[in-house]
Parts: sequence; structure tokens; C-alpha cells
Amino acid sequence: MNQPPTSTTDSDGARQALLALRSEIAKAVVGQDAVISGLVIALLCRGHVLLEGVPGVAKTLLVRTLASALALDFKRVQFTPDLMPGDVTGSLVYDARTAEFEFRAGPVFTNLLLADEINRTPPKTQAALLEAMEERQVTVDGEPRALPDPFIVAATQNPIEYEGTYQLPEAQLDRFLLKLNVPLPPRDQEIAILSRHARGFDPRDLSGVRPVAGPAELAAGREAVRRVLVADEVMGYIVDVAGATRASPSLQLGVSPRGATALLATSRTWAWLSGRNYVAPDDVKAMARPTLRHRIALRPEAELEGATPDGVLDGILSAVPVPR
Repeated sequence: MNQPPTSTTDSDGARQALLALRSEIAKAVVGQDAVISGLVIALLCRGHVLLEGVPGVAKTLLVRTLASALALDFKRVQFTPDLMPGDVTGSLVYDARTAEFEFRAGPVFTNLLLADEINRTPPKTQAALLEAMEERQVTVDGEPRALPDPFIVAATQNPIEYEGTYQLPEAQLDRFLLKLNVPLPPRDQEIAILSRHARGFDPRDLSGVRPVAGPAELAAGREAVRRVLVADEVMGYIVDVAGATRASPSLQLGVSPRGATALLATSRTWAWLSGRNYVAPDDVKAMARPTLRHRIALRPEAELEGATPDGVLDGILSAVPVPR
């Protein structure tokens, strides 16, 4: 049965509200527009995000501010070597008053979970997030418990620190819709950051950030994204890009069909945020790097020659014929 069409007014209103996030988040975070757009795309796609950047580039502040601007429940977990799965998902606790075990929910029961330095905790605890990320539920003592909607994980990791870390396995990396690189700010933006702090800005006080959108706008946006048209030629282009990664001599692991599906979803969402109801090849190109960079693996010899995942993807995008 066909769903009733989404009102154009509702769709436009949701788009404008979500685009207004940039100016609202700018009250606390200078720059990082691309990362903000990526987080919004993840929310619309019901996907998860891996944020990679050196310490001090406002990864945590950015996610906290996004939650405030969307009126979403937010929780943060600092991942450490001694963190147990139950510390994330929750566990059964014995209640002496009732002589029964009751479930005490963990921080994963939220809308926006910040998994800070996710690569600092052992694989057992990392794996505890897999069911939550994929199935959007937590099973304790054989009983599944649904997570709130919306629910996304924004995980952070430091790209230059390896001591005391546990590399994320490919199976878990593939659960992240996007991998977003959080860069150091250019000189003018860093001056603006210092000026704010000189005027007394407190990154722990987000009282000046007001909600400009919420779950209703996200739901309307998701419904509108589902109706964005994708021509057969564009679908073929996505498949050809994914296939080219599997045939690349620089890569030992190419993009799986799940990765191609993810690229389709992010391209549709980017097209809708750009004000169109159809996907163009340029939308696929715009979303290819953040959607695919963590789903490919370089060959050791390519790494020694200085190749990077983004560089390989750029070469593939320039080589694969674009549909007209």
C-alpha cells in the first residue's frame, strides 16, 4: 500500500529548520559546517557517525551542541580499558525490597550517544554497541529492550595515538554510516575561537543554544528523503563506484553492497538538503568520501607509497564514467 504523499510545505519547513542548525550551533562552535551537515545526514538516515580528529577540535562540544539545538536527549560515555559492556547497555540489579532483579538502563538509552575515544576500550565492550547500533535494541537476560527513536551513536577517535588503543574491526566500522574527519581550524577561525574565550565563553554552558528543530522535523525530513527520485543510471553509477573499489590495485578490501546502499542513502539525503527531489551524480561524488573511506582498506605497499583512502577514492571517482 502506498503511503500518503508528504506535504511540500512540511518538507520545506523541515529542510529550513535543519539547515538553521548551522547558525544555531555556530553560537558555540566556530566552523565545522561539513561535520554538522554529516551529523544531520546521519540523523535523517538513522545512521551512526565516526568522528576522527586530534584532541581539542571540539568534537565533544559539537555533538553536545547539536543535541541542544535539536532538543534531543544526550549522553556521553568515556570509553576506557576497564569499561564493561553493562556499563554501556545497562544490567540487571537486585532490589532487596522486592527480592527481584530489575533492569537499570545504561547510557545507550538516549537519542544521541557520544562514545568518546571508542578505540580505547577492549573489543568485548566495543561489540556491546553492535546490537544497539544495528538492531536499535539491547538484549539483557534474553529480553530485548527497544532504544528510543531517534537514536544514533557519534563515536570519536584520535588518529595519531595508538598506545593503549584497540583498532575497530571491519565489522564494526561497517556499522558506521559516515566517517567524518574533524580538521584543525584555519587561522581566521582559530582567532575567532580565541576571541570568544577572551570574552568569557564557557564551553560547558550551552544555555544560549535554543532548539530550532526536533524529532518532528527529523521525521518529516526522513519521509521526504524516501521520496527523492533515483534514476537507474545513477544507481548504476553507485554500483560502478563500489565495484571499482573492489578492483583497485591499491586496495585489499573494497566496498560491500552495504556500503553501496549507504552511499545511495546519503546521496538522497544530500540531494534533499540541497533542495532537489532527485539524485544527481554530483551528489554521489559529494558523499563518496565520508561514506566509503572507512569501508576500504589499503594494501601495505600502497600505504608505503603514501596512498590514502581519500586519494584512492578520488582517483576512482575521476575514472568511473559519469552518467549523462
